[in-house]
Amino acid sequence: MNNKIFVNSAKEIDIDIWMNLIEIVKDNFPGLVLEDYRKILKESIKERNALIVKDNTNAIGVLIFSYENKEIAFLAVHPEYRKKGIATALIEKMYEHFPKGSEIIVTTYRENDVKGKAARALYKNLGFVEEELIMEFGYPCQKFVFKGSKF
Repeated sequence: MNNKIFVNSAKEIDIDIWMNLIEIVKDNFPGLVLEDYRKILKESIKERNALIVKDNTNAIGVLIFSYENKEIAFLAVHPEYRKKGIATALIEKMYEHFPKGSEIIVTTYRENDVKGKAARALYKNLGFVEEELIMEFGYPCQKFVFKGSKF
């Protein structure tokens, strides 16, 4: 992969490679049901709120966001491509879809959950701040909020 990261809106043709990535990372997402996820992905592509980074023929980073809720609904990067700026590029591209200064929310793991160490570090580095502790899909999580100043 070259140094420039190209983030594009996902298209229907990307669904299979997107789902290949989801197969690899699915254990990091409690409550993920692949059949339901595929339906959500199709709808997100139709609504133009699904972003993808590809390397040759594979999806290596994906993000689904909600205009209505102003939130990152799903973000994943292939394990072999982490710490290369892909997640940051996806979030920056997503933020372009919102008015400058918008607050964006994301739910991730709680502080002492080893699964969330990298995600929490990413969000904090980008300027997200910790908010309330919540439960999602029966799993303890924490909400983070971006106050709209980094991008």
